[in-house]
Order: sequence, then C-alpha cells, then structure tokens
Amino acid sequence: MSNARTLAATPSLARSYYELTKPRVVALIVFTAVVGMFLAVPGMPPLGGLVWGTVGIALASASAAAINHVLDQRIDAEMRRTRHRPLPTGSVSEATALAFAFFLGAGSMLILALLVNALTAVLTFFSLIGYAVIYTVWLKRATPQNIVIGGAAGAAPPVLGWTAVTGVIDPNALLLFLIIFAWTPPHFWALAIARRDEYAKVGIPMLPVTHGIEFTKEHIWYYTVLLTVITVLPYLTGMSGLLYLASALVLDGIFLRYAWRLWNTSESNLPMRTFRYSISYLAFLFGALLLDHYLMLRF
Repeated sequence: MSNARTLAATPSLARSYYELTKPRVVALIVFTAVVGMFLAVPGMPPLGGLVWGTVGIALASASAAAINHVLDQRIDAEMRRTRHRPLPTGSVSEATALAFAFFLGAGSMLILALLVNALTAVLTFFSLIGYAVIYTVWLKRATPQNIVIGGAAGAAPPVLGWTAVTGVIDPNALLLFLIIFAWTPPHFWALAIARRDEYAKVGIPMLPVTHGIEFTKEHIWYYTVLLTVITVLPYLTGMSGLLYLASALVLDGIFLRYAWRLWNTSESNLPMRTFRYSISYLAFLFGALLLDHYLMLRF
C-alpha cells in the first residue's frame, strides 16, 4: 500500500518541482538567449556553445525562479494568482526548494564555466543574483520603479546567448538587451493593473498601487512608444533587414493600439489582454529577428 501511495505521489511531486522553475517564463528567457546565439554569427553557432550555453542559461533561469518562489512564499500565499504555487500549498518545503535552487544554480555555473566560457558564467551569475535577490528582496518592495530597474536582469538573456558562442559582448547584443529592457515595464505594468488590489493587499508598491491606475496606463503608453522606436534600431544599424522591419512595425502597431486603448478606455479585461499580447509580441519579435538573419532580405 505504501509503495502505491509513493508511486501515486511521484507525478504530483514532479509537477511541483516543475512549477518551481516557472517553465513559461524560463521558456521565453531561453528562446531570447538562443536567438542571441544565432544572431551572433553569420552561419550556424558552434554546437558546443549552442547546446551547453542553452542548458546552462536554462538551469540558471530555473534556479532564479525557484529562489523567487522561496523569497515570495508569504505574499504568494495571499495573492489569488499565486496561492496555488508549490510552497503556499505545502507540496514542497522551503528547505527542499532552496536545495533544488542551489542544485540548479551550481549545475548552471559549472556547465557555463567549464563547457562554455568564463564571461558567460560571470554574466549569468550576476543576472541570477540580480533577479532572485536584488529585485525580489529589495527592489520589489522598495520602489514603484522596481520593474524598470530590475528589468536589467530580465533583459540579459540575449547577451548571455551572444557571449556563449562568441566570448565577447557586442553592441548588437546590447541592442537586444535594450529591446527587452524597454518591453518589461509595459508588459508587467499591464499585469500589475489587473492585480492591483492583490499587490496592495500584500504591501508591494507596484506603480498602480502607489500612483494609481491612470498614471500607470499613461506610462505604459510612453514605454510602448519608446519600445517602438528601439525596435526599429536593428534595421537602422544594419543588424537586420526588411523582413524584421516589417514584422516589427506590425507587432509594434498592435502593441501601440493595445496601449492606447488601455490609456483611453476602461475595459475591465483589457489589462490582462495587453499582458498576454506582450508575451506573444516578444516571442514573435525575436522570431522575426531569427528568420531575417538567415533570409537576408535587405536593400
């Protein structure tokens, strides 16, 4: 009977560990890192850098997510969006989650340092600390500009991917960083508007809580305009061609429409629709960068 119970519990426990890694977030992070790897070279990236760089960055992202679960378990238990996570439900203990995060993080650093290069290992380590500790422990609770400042850690993956296959930081990699950095505020503030009452309840000073929803909507619009300008730069600098430019303009146009409607209407479901679109936006934008890199549709 005990063996049957153990076997029955195994899938549930495995799912809990899986949820600790925030798989959807990690998938987007890894995708932008992989795009950075392919954009870094004219042909195919070196297989070793591609494979081990991807594995190392994925493990570091998963480690940061698990640490975030541990540090945010109190507020996660009080928020409707997060109260079903593994730690609030008790399906995984705090000590187990920390050990899991340490194992993933240590594995990431070993892989990147030994099988990729030291620069990628160092940059990935600082990105992990920046998100899991500096943002979660301090910035998130200290200032309504938390997501703007902390967005630097989340914008790092394309740079990490680039350095994984080249060993150097290139200006074009920093341009990819800038795109995600500008994308983060309108992406996350849309969610913060939808969950404003929950953030207020747990004392997290998100912009809609401290400055109001209308102020936040206005700044979502400004950042979306800034993002539109920045996403044209890869074409203007010669990094990308016409396929990317056309794709970026279409995606930006849709994002601008969402942001404008968000600012000028009071549709109750629009913040979450804007948030969901922003995820698709980033994935399609980086997909366009990748396709353009190989199709070479240029003047």
